[in-house]
Amino acid sequence: MMARMSKAEELERLPTEELKDRAFRLARHRVDLGFFWNLLRSVPSAEAAAGHLDEAHEDVLRLSQRVDDLIRPDTPEEADAFRPIYIGYLLEHEKDRGN
Repeated sequence: MMARMSKAEELERLPTEELKDRAFRLARHRVDLGFFWNLLRSVPSAEAAAGHLDEAHEDVLRLSQRVDDLIRPDTPEEADAFRPIYIGYLLEHEKDRGN
């Protein structure tokens, strides 16, 4: 008999876009501004992790650019840099909804 996958393992297997959609949907349902604020604060780090240091530096200064980079990351690497935030949020809060 195969061992059952943990919730974290299940989430790790999902594509980044699905993780983002689920986390955004849950945060909207919970009216969780803190989640979105955490993501906005993480945009420069995500860009730096993807090797886009110039963009990261510029975005520290421009909130509107951060929002755009969160919604539409420039590269898959930038999008993937948000995965730990989406997974952590879903692990912590989806249990509240019975998912």
